[in-house]
Amino acid sequence: MPTNNKLKIFNDPIYGFITIPNSLIFDIIQHKYFQRLRRISQMGLSYLVYPGAHHTRFHHALGSMHLMQKAVNVLRFKGVAISNDEENGLLIAILLHDIGHGPFSHAMEHSIVNDISHEEISLRFMEELNTEFNGSLTLAISIFKGEYPRKYMCQLISSQLDMDRADYLKRDSFYTGVAEGNINSERLITMLNVVDGQLVIEEKGVYSAEKFLVARRFMYWQVYLHKTSLVAEQLLTRILKRAKELVNQGKVLQCSKALLFFLNSERGGNSFNNETLAIFAKLDDYDIVSAMKDWQTNDDFVLSNLCEMIINRDLLKVKLKNKPIKTSELIAHSNALMEKHNISKSEADYFVFQGEITNQAYQNKKQNINILLKSGKIKDIAKVSDQLNLKALSKPVTKYYMCYPKKKM
Repeated sequence: MPTNNKLKIFNDPIYGFITIPNSLIFDIIQHKYFQRLRRISQMGLSYLVYPGAHHTRFHHALGSMHLMQKAVNVLRFKGVAISNDEENGLLIAILLHDIGHGPFSHAMEHSIVNDISHEEISLRFMEELNTEFNGSLTLAISIFKGEYPRKYMCQLISSQLDMDRADYLKRDSFYTGVAEGNINSERLITMLNVVDGQLVIEEKGVYSAEKFLVARRFMYWQVYLHKTSLVAEQLLTRILKRAKELVNQGKVLQCSKALLFFLNSERGGNSFNNETLAIFAKLDDYDIVSAMKDWQTNDDFVLSNLCEMIINRDLLKVKLKNKPIKTSELIAHSNALMEKHNISKSEADYFVFQGEITNQAYQNKKQNINILLKSGKIKDIAKVSDQLNLKALSKPVTKYYMCYPKKKM
């Protein structure tokens, strides 16, 4: 009787070969919920700025698991006791930490799914998988929720220096070609240790940790908060909002059954039940792209123009400033659009709007990155750093943006 070889390897462009450690993790990766991540872009619409940024949440999840394997080996080598069950829990938790992302990663959270974050949806998926796999994910769920008593394990999953960030900075830097974001994740992991149950970086790794924080700041301004990526995600959010508005008015829109389900109803919080989860699991980037291609020819002025903008990469203009933008500028653009196309103020608001973005590379009041000095003392990295003023990176920097149509619209 033929059997599947479950000790597979993946050839990853960042780390080389990534091994699947056991049959349970193989079966989780093979599950349709996880395979869906192949169809969820890691960086949303950033490929409109960086053409190489087409990698997926599937890539990222496997990369994070690979780094977790390395972290476990390093900590064990330094005398930190980690059982096989705990190792498995860590690997499963980091593997599934992003399984709750919707199409284009973040856009769904601000449009057709309300009052529920991707982390909460990830937890719902993990609980559902735990039922399917006869309780094998119980420990992983405890670590993921931050409830496990060995706090350093929870920090490896979610902190300011976790395996999630260690992978996505290096991976996103590689696929975008933005060299400033490239970090030495292996060096960082080699410098990990545990003191009094908390994760620390050994003193000789302080410069690698500094580089990590500076790289994070660069990547946010240069990539994640790039003004073109910003306006594209805003447009996508508005497309879904407008589509929902039209469906609620009784208009018929062509799209997949899964997408139509969420356009037809308010889903979030307690209403996000197992039935909703099963339908959410059928949603991916392809549903949205297919819908946008079809809606380009819709007779609704707002929906058709918004869709054309993304499909043809003919986006709104963006003004980015260090100070709040005057309301008079916004009103002027809005009035011009209303007069030119004979549309209402509420319709013009889809094309003329403002907002703000904040970048804080290091939050020194939350889950500090602690440095273990040679003397045995533990200090926050901002107090140890002598090469860069990390206190400056601890201060949030806010910029203000305004979006409005180009003249030819």
